[in-house]
Amino acid sequence: MAVQDKLRVVLVTGPSGAGRATAINALEDFGYEAIDNIPLTLIPRLVEGPFQALRPLALGIDTRNRDFSAEGVLALHRQLSSSAGIQVDLLYLDCGADILERRYSETRRRHPMAPEGTPREGILREFALFETVRPNADIIVDTTHLTPHDLRSTLEPWFAASAGLGMAISLESFSYKRGLPQGLDMAFDCRFLRNPHWQPDLRALTGLDDAVAAHVDGDPRHAAFASHLLGLIRFVLPEAQAEGKAHLTLGFGCTGGKHRSVAMTETVARALSADGWRVSTRHRELERRGLLSSGAGAPDEQEKVLP
Repeated sequence: MAVQDKLRVVLVTGPSGAGRATAINALEDFGYEAIDNIPLTLIPRLVEGPFQALRPLALGIDTRNRDFSAEGVLALHRQLSSSAGIQVDLLYLDCGADILERRYSETRRRHPMAPEGTPREGILREFALFETVRPNADIIVDTTHLTPHDLRSTLEPWFAASAGLGMAISLESFSYKRGLPQGLDMAFDCRFLRNPHWQPDLRALTGLDDAVAAHVDGDPRHAAFASHLLGLIRFVLPEAQAEGKAHLTLGFGCTGGKHRSVAMTETVARALSADGWRVSTRHRELERRGLLSSGAGAPDEQEKVLP
């Protein structure tokens, strides 16, 4: 049986607060049928039957389930792996104890494994439960230093293409002062374009604002740069897809990561979307500074709990 004829099943687990719900939501966006907190005993019946017409499955496994056990998770993994019609991955989301404790303290939530005790007690109990699961996972993602956006970007290369959506393209703006983002396949320098920062009426805005985009577009060099850039990208994408790549990440940098790189990322995203590619965008510095809503002051993603 060919791989594409198999039902893709991703079992998502890990300690509470490490990002299971965030991962489940991301997989659902990638085209998976997602079910969280499903009892282990129900999963074999869920995946029985003809697979070819079904979407891939993302199944969240939580220690709060009444039938949870490490032995049960591993036995289920072995059972599904032995089926000729199923391609299964055990995805384990890990996180440092100190970070988990901080996340629970910030949200004032009780830990499910220690409802009457401290979050630290619950975290350590849960780590003990997962002691044999973690080393047997197919994929381990440490979310200790990841934002929700980072986690989604990390999962996309592994899981987006298997949902039948074709090659995924991620476009990311960034500041060279903070270094290149991890995982870029190609990076493009936009610092030679005229800088809206030096215009007092544009300084507080971002590349998502029309006035800033118009200022960048008005640079006499912009049209030629965009034309050459898109020509290169449009040449590379089908070749990368033909090579079997499931994901390609392109970065656009400027000095502060707020104006020129953001505007150029959006320009390229619109063009590639119009070409029919599946494109996602991320503006790293706008996220970090809470500027994604054109100065609306969205909370810093780094401080959010990964549920």
